[in-house]
Amino acid sequence: MVFLLCFVYALAYPHEFVDIAVHTRLQDSSPKIHASLCASLASLNLTKPDIESLMEQNRTLSEHVTMLAVTLNRTTQERDNAQSLLASMIEDRKAGPLGTVKVTPTNPTVTPDEFLNPRLSKMLEEVAVRREVLVVLSNKFAQEKLKLWVSHVKRVGIPNYLVIALDDETVAFCEQNDAHVYRRDTDQKIDSIGKSDYAKSISGLKFLVMREFLQLGYGVILSDVDVIHLQNPFNHLYRDCDIESMTDGHDNGTAYGQIEDFIDPDMGRSSIIHTTRLWVYNSGYFYLRPTKPSIELLDRVWTRMDQDPGQWDQDVYNEELFFPSHPGYSGLFASKRSMDIYQFMNSRTLFKFARKDPALRKLLPAVVHVNYHLDKIERMCGVIDFYVNGNETALDPFTDGAF
Repeated sequence: MVFLLCFVYALAYPHEFVDIAVHTRLQDSSPKIHASLCASLASLNLTKPDIESLMEQNRTLSEHVTMLAVTLNRTTQERDNAQSLLASMIEDRKAGPLGTVKVTPTNPTVTPDEFLNPRLSKMLEEVAVRREVLVVLSNKFAQEKLKLWVSHVKRVGIPNYLVIALDDETVAFCEQNDAHVYRRDTDQKIDSIGKSDYAKSISGLKFLVMREFLQLGYGVILSDVDVIHLQNPFNHLYRDCDIESMTDGHDNGTAYGQIEDFIDPDMGRSSIIHTTRLWVYNSGYFYLRPTKPSIELLDRVWTRMDQDPGQWDQDVYNEELFFPSHPGYSGLFASKRSMDIYQFMNSRTLFKFARKDPALRKLLPAVVHVNYHLDKIERMCGVIDFYVNGNETALDPFTDGAF
């Protein structure tokens, strides 16, 4: 084969053949060898078409060799990259020096299932901002509160909101007030709950309704209807945990946790027992990232609410978030963050403490949730008058508590 290629090359490039082949590779050969080579080539008796065909085959072979070399080089690079990645992963699993070990609470988001609900998916594409949306559930019995809710979401300039209408009257109300509205497909069981005036049942329903939003890959702030927005809440999220929730606490200890002593006189010198205390999260205002732990939380709460409708959704919400695994029970492995109590303010914090503190009165919360009090409309209007209209005495007539 070598002789054949030499012959072909000599015919095509005679001068180069002499310069390269003879002077470099055959410069030490004897005349007998030269004569023998020429005799061997001559004995092949090849025609010009044969030579051209061989030259074409040679070009094809050369191309294949080049391709194989490139493939081999790429495969080698991929192997090296894989080995480097594996080594890095192994290194990451090692504990570093004291004080350097940090664990992220941020779980990966789910892959969006866009075929789950094409109608909702299309609406969220139009409404959501950076795949996040503010959502409220409402029916005709909460229309007066909903009007305040919608008007101040618009006033603040929050474009990515959606009213989940639980009846036709609420759909009509939203259309008349140019509010983004979505009505679920008919479901006898869900519709019967959504059309009732029993607040606890409707409040529990949100844990079922929100599931589709997360499955579609959207982060959701779930708001009760007795909330006044004074700033865009999305500007005050951390997005580092599965759940960020408003708390019912009013200071650092009650909202973020503290060690509290329990006294048992029967224990003598061991009568002081240290306990961990944290006031509950508020199930009327929280943010969920679209992660599996978030979806599992919704599933757990709704399943229990469906089995026992008499439960309060806030109790179930907190039990699932905070109760640890123990014999017979596997806890929820979800990361959570308490929202800032002065940015996401409950009505106990406002009416019992903040309105009486000169420094706190100057703060502008992102959200005020009138969750502790029964005269909701009056207090929502008072909040608007104080923070929006600048009426310094608007909150003065109200009592601290609910009577």
